Amino acid sequence: MNNGRLYAALTWSLLALAAQPVLAQGDPQLGKAKASTCMGCHSIPGYTMPYPTYHVPKIGGQHADYLVGALKQYRTGERKHGTMQAQASNLSDQDIQDIAAYFASGN
Repeated sequence: MNNGRLYAALTWSLLALAAQPVLAQGDPQLGKAKASTCMGCHSIPGYTMPYPTYHVPKIGGQHADYLVGALKQYRTGERKHGTMQAQASNLSDQDIQDIAAYFASGN
């Protein structure tokens, strides 16, 4: 194969790889272990925080992108909720991706 054909083949291969759909970056199995503290509130149907009164949403089945965004906003303080800010403050970006993947899988 001459250099021109090799270059063309490599170019097409790279373009084909770049066109592949982006897969979720989180690992649901790792997320399950990391989400154990989340389950105390978010897995109880109809759970309400006593003060201030706040309905705690069940987040199993929620979109991963939404969960990633929410956790990052809690971590930075952009989103206000003391308990959630404390929980998210110690999470790495990968932890957040894994937890989001776990809940997005319907758990």
